[in-house]
Amino acid sequence: MGGTESGADRKRTGSKETGMKWWQLSLVGVGCTIGTGYFLGSSIGISITGPSIVFSFILASLGTYIVFNLLAKMTAKDPQEGSFCYYAEKAYGRWAGFSSGWNYWCSNVLIMGSQLIALSILSQFWFPNISLWIFAAGYAVLSISVVLLGTEGFDKIEDIFAVIKTAAIIIFIILGAVALLGWIPGEGSEKPGIPVSAEKLFPNGLKGFWASLIYAFYAYGGVEVIGLMAMQLRKKEDAPKAGKVMMVGLTTIYVISISLAVTMVSINMFHEEESPFVTALSSYNLPFFPHLFNGAIIIAGFSTMTAALYGVTTLMVTIAKDGNAPHLFGKKLTKFKSLPLPSLGLGAVGLLVSVVTALVLPGKIYEYITTAAGILLLYNWSFIIISSFSILTEKKILDKVVSLAGLALILCAVIGTLMDESIRPGFYISLLFVSIIGIVTLFMRKRWKADTKNEI
Repeated sequence: MGGTESGADRKRTGSKETGMKWWQLSLVGVGCTIGTGYFLGSSIGISITGPSIVFSFILASLGTYIVFNLLAKMTAKDPQEGSFCYYAEKAYGRWAGFSSGWNYWCSNVLIMGSQLIALSILSQFWFPNISLWIFAAGYAVLSISVVLLGTEGFDKIEDIFAVIKTAAIIIFIILGAVALLGWIPGEGSEKPGIPVSAEKLFPNGLKGFWASLIYAFYAYGGVEVIGLMAMQLRKKEDAPKAGKVMMVGLTTIYVISISLAVTMVSINMFHEEESPFVTALSSYNLPFFPHLFNGAIIIAGFSTMTAALYGVTTLMVTIAKDGNAPHLFGKKLTKFKSLPLPSLGLGAVGLLVSVVTALVLPGKIYEYITTAAGILLLYNWSFIIISSFSILTEKKILDKVVSLAGLALILCAVIGTLMDESIRPGFYISLLFVSIIGIVTLFMRKRWKADTKNEI
């Protein structure tokens, strides 16, 4: 997943043509969202629910679009730098903006950790004897270095990465289709093909399907930041249309590629340490593909991790300006291309914690962090939907029903993590983060009240 403005978009805003067209926002959204949450995390979802993971992705796309659409409408109505943090505070008070901002920051730190561990797992494909934490440390330092290049350098790299990771999925779809047509020689057991019974479609029953929802939602993580970019559109009213096209594009390539993967090899072949797309083509005479695709996935993961680091750095500056974080994190140092180094340093600490975690708990840690990151992200999406009830007062009955449906889908995805023992710890990790944020918020509310009294 990603969450930053592309270089092309910034150049457009600085030229005579100010702002993006709706289709440009759609393309940026597709490129910024695709990451290891889809390339690698989807393997966990497949192993949990089987071919029915396709339906999980369709349901997740509906919930994701609802969130994007509401955020786009609020942005068009009242464009603000703080976006969803601002809307939460406007709707329910300072405590909501504070907790929303810090919850989002924590979710992105976990997302960075998830991407970092995924990159390390993928790198062991070539170097199996090198410890996970060594790769994690290397990618963390490289990511920080890219952000230190400044906006212009960062944007150029991200634009290239966006093209590569989108092309990787298209390449798999083409190769997968050609392989199924029998044009590429294959070996091994008989292919499962299209499931024609409920038992084959839902091999682990309703519980397995329910538990897989979180991984489908996680693959769409990042679209809420694309909602922030809706304020850069030439015509703000085009934001919902851009969201529809973006979600149709994402859902189409996700569903087609996942459908191909689950029909090409047996479900028990998928595991969290290998991309489902590499697994799907493993029995075909394509010796180059695992190496090519593994490299593309690493680029995709590094792209989204770096974008997340860039995003939390920018967010922390906004939070600090609003008085919801120490003022130190709002400062920029001109010697380093006006980068907010204190905020970047705080994000780097999050990466460091991930490196240490990978060293101490290398086993199931990817599943746990991925689950927790997905849940925290959904908590923030819930904030967006709930805020819309207060901000978008002109909502019709149907709009309210759709919003409630989005909340229901998010709730199902969160509760679903309790259905499977292997991912349940991720739910508890998310509760730990939420509890800490809640306690700090209660403390800050008392402090805000005391400051208000002193001012009076």
